[in-house]
Amino acid sequence: MRVHEVSGATETIEAAPAKINLALHVTGQRADGYHLLETLVTFTEAGDVIRIRDADADAFSISGPFGDLLRTDDGGDNLVTRARDRLRDALAATGQSGPPVAIHLEKNLPVASGIGGGSADAAATFRALLRHWHVTIEPERLASLALTLGADVPMCLESRPLIARGIGEEIEPVSDLPCLFLVLANPLKAISTPDIFRRLQNKTNPRLPARATIGWVDFLAQSRNDLQPPAQTLLPEIGEIIDMLSQEDAALVRMSGSGATCFGVFHSFDAARNAETSLRKKRPGWYFQATRTI
Repeated sequence: MRVHEVSGATETIEAAPAKINLALHVTGQRADGYHLLETLVTFTEAGDVIRIRDADADAFSISGPFGDLLRTDDGGDNLVTRARDRLRDALAATGQSGPPVAIHLEKNLPVASGIGGGSADAAATFRALLRHWHVTIEPERLASLALTLGADVPMCLESRPLIARGIGEEIEPVSDLPCLFLVLANPLKAISTPDIFRRLQNKTNPRLPARATIGWVDFLAQSRNDLQPPAQTLLPEIGEIIDMLSQEDAALVRMSGSGATCFGVFHSFDAARNAETSLRKKRPGWYFQATRTI
């Protein structure tokens, strides 16, 4: 997250960390169809990167191992460009300007994979543009803008450990979650979030454990991801990944979000990297990434 000079032009660089749902409980459903959640979220060093430079006209470009999945001939309509346009409109309403910019997205995370890739990119775009344009906006207004782009965007705007409730807009920062060493794993197959929710048998599940009475190890052991069973039914490879991570001696294995990315928690970063190497050999066509939380 920095600003520096590149060939005489100021470039703003912002990390878009992967969002990991360490626990995700579905606790109800609103009349408008939105599901109510309680989720413990953290973020990792692994993620996408947003780069912004001044330009004569707005431009969007993309690179990275998963860039081809999002690239279109004209830059397309995506969460990054929508974040740019909505922030610019909100600033204009307060008399502040947002000049044309060239935005480049380095896409390192799998697309639509339950780790907030697109949402993290939108949130990073908000943060980067505010710094690049040297402008300010009320935090509440920014959070409202973020929510218009998706329930995960307000969480990704924070990019720090938190518990989110409601549809994701009620955020409670968490200050004492320790650094975790993870391996992220994804079979690189698409899975439909609406289909998962339709297959969810119970939509009024117990809430997260009470943090005041237990430590984080017990908290994670007593929590769950309510979307994991229906996701595993839709995509059996999720079960295979969970087994593979368990065989690498992960202390905890779980799916993140609506999948298909799963994570294993390891006792050290070296152990996570060794597991990543082993898993890549077993499934060279799948995504594996050792990382740590931030």
